[in-house]
Amino acid sequence: MTTKTIVFTIIFLTAMGFFLFNLRRILSYLKVGQPENRFDNIPERIINVIKIAFGQSKLLREPVAGVIHFLIFWGFMIFLLAVVESIIQGFFEGFNFSFFGKIYLIITFVQDIFGLFVMLAVLAALFRRFVIKVPRLNVGKKGNFDAAFILLMILGIVFSMFGQNIIHIVNNDFHYAANEFKPVSMLLSGVLFDSPHQISLSYYEFFWWMHIGLILLFLNFLPYSKHFHVVTSIPNVFFSKPEREKFIPKTIDLEDENAEQFGAADIEHLTWKQLLDGFSCTECGRCTAACPAANTGKKLSPREIIVSIRHRTEEKAPLIIRGDKENELFEKSLVHNYVSDEELWACTTCGACVNECPVSIEHLDAIIDMRRNLVLMESNFPPELNTVFKNIETNFTPWAFNWQDRANWAEGMDIKSMAEDPECEYLFWVGCAGSFDARYQNVTKAIAKLLQIANINFRILGVEEKCNGDTARRLGNEYLAQMLIQENVETLNNYGVKKIITACPHCLNTIKNEYPLFGGKFEVVHHTELLTKLIEEGKIEIAKEVKEKIKVTYHDSCYLGRYNNIYNPPREILNKLGNFELVEMERSKDKGFCCGAGGGRMFLEENEGERININRSKEAVETGARKIASACPFCMTMLNDGMKSLNKSEEIEIKDIAEIILENVINN
Repeated sequence: MTTKTIVFTIIFLTAMGFFLFNLRRILSYLKVGQPENRFDNIPERIINVIKIAFGQSKLLREPVAGVIHFLIFWGFMIFLLAVVESIIQGFFEGFNFSFFGKIYLIITFVQDIFGLFVMLAVLAALFRRFVIKVPRLNVGKKGNFDAAFILLMILGIVFSMFGQNIIHIVNNDFHYAANEFKPVSMLLSGVLFDSPHQISLSYYEFFWWMHIGLILLFLNFLPYSKHFHVVTSIPNVFFSKPEREKFIPKTIDLEDENAEQFGAADIEHLTWKQLLDGFSCTECGRCTAACPAANTGKKLSPREIIVSIRHRTEEKAPLIIRGDKENELFEKSLVHNYVSDEELWACTTCGACVNECPVSIEHLDAIIDMRRNLVLMESNFPPELNTVFKNIETNFTPWAFNWQDRANWAEGMDIKSMAEDPECEYLFWVGCAGSFDARYQNVTKAIAKLLQIANINFRILGVEEKCNGDTARRLGNEYLAQMLIQENVETLNNYGVKKIITACPHCLNTIKNEYPLFGGKFEVVHHTELLTKLIEEGKIEIAKEVKEKIKVTYHDSCYLGRYNNIYNPPREILNKLGNFELVEMERSKDKGFCCGAGGGRMFLEENEGERININRSKEAVETGARKIASACPFCMTMLNDGMKSLNKSEEIEIKDIAEIILENVINN
């Protein structure tokens, strides 16, 4: 055994031992979290890893940054074999994988080409961060140091790989070794040297040690930086919720007599997956850049919430593991000391953060869990919510209306309730806004008229309908939410309801995706989906004559779009109506911007920064549209208020899709 081999063995084993020690340490931190089954739906989870982790699908939503990261990620994946080869060379001088034959030739070619791509990508990343200074990449001195250090190490690793290749080629009379094809290295060797054996092979050893040293340093730097996502991102994607479940809050067992905590006050109340989210955060800032609260000057930053979870875990988890409960750090808590109440209540639960995160972090789960702690454990919430919760408890609606007036809108329309005659194809779930809000009652009536025109056999629950539970649930009042859900499920099941149509995306989402967890399994459609189908089937005939083309823009409801992937039906309807020219807002479809009402924000004051609905309304005005189409009662209210604040309510009309159809129906 040579001196080189002995030295390398000591360094390699020490470095790997230190890395494994840190890996074990962080894994022990995750065990502090609550148990949660994330080992179901294995095939779907594998597909997610292929698409999101290896395909980099979320990163590529932002093309420039996405391509840069794609090249660096895949460069490292391709370099893995070269790294293994270099490590084996430390034990066995001159080893390579040339015995793979032609496969090795392809491998060396791809590694050589990607080496160039990775170097260019790293330079581009440094340029974006330190020259252009992209705002979302501003993560303070430590974060910027981490980024620079990692990027420079990557540059050094690739540089040392090329150094080895070039010296090997020069000392081989400018020929490739067996089964190798390294065109970039060959080109560089010809540019740098004009005769064989011009540089000593001892330089090969220098670059080899540099290569190995940087790899081991890189590996052991990761656990102490935000770049630990290199290790955790793929597992985090694997353990993330399937697409259909990603916005469903976890259900609390309120009947558990042994439960001492509801919601999360500190890290030990979060699940192990939520703690893993903290260690998977790249601090790329995509979540915060998409957040409507952050974009309008609120204190909330989804990135900072996840980073705070990691910092608190690193501080408190070792103490919990050691049983050191006398430490002063136990006097603090995640909620209040690391994440402020203002941050938690600023969230609209629009889902933009979850949608944009390249490693599938579930910000909303953590926010809702911390809200649950504030409401259920501390009774600590904004004073406006006292009235909201009381109204829901007594009137079964967030507003101060008598529950007995829920069906007043239907007077004179010849609409039967389920109590009068339960035989029907569809139950029309009207929702609280559709039942009580004077403006949205017009939408409810328009939908009912269109269903009657199409001869759809439908009923309403009338006074038996109660708030779906979404508002209470997103605000953290899980007790009240489950009470409403269970009562509604019982009513629906007693009537044998199979199909439900609703105009409210919040009702749609809750009944379609969350009621099944409580025994309520129904086929639920949004009114824009059903109306699109009825138009296509000719059951609703719309005018084709074009008197004047009017510009119309459509505002995507978060709970209709991101939560339920319903983007096209409203647009298809507008495109079928010949008198409209659809113009899109800059932020539309899955990049749409929230109206500001979700997550219970409809009932909370907005005193910090610019009002979210004003920001969105300005964007709508910039399209030059004379009409804004909506498909959500909350969105309609917020946009109406926004237009009034901008003094544009006389110029720009806001209508629901159903109202627009009814205005253009010829078989009315």
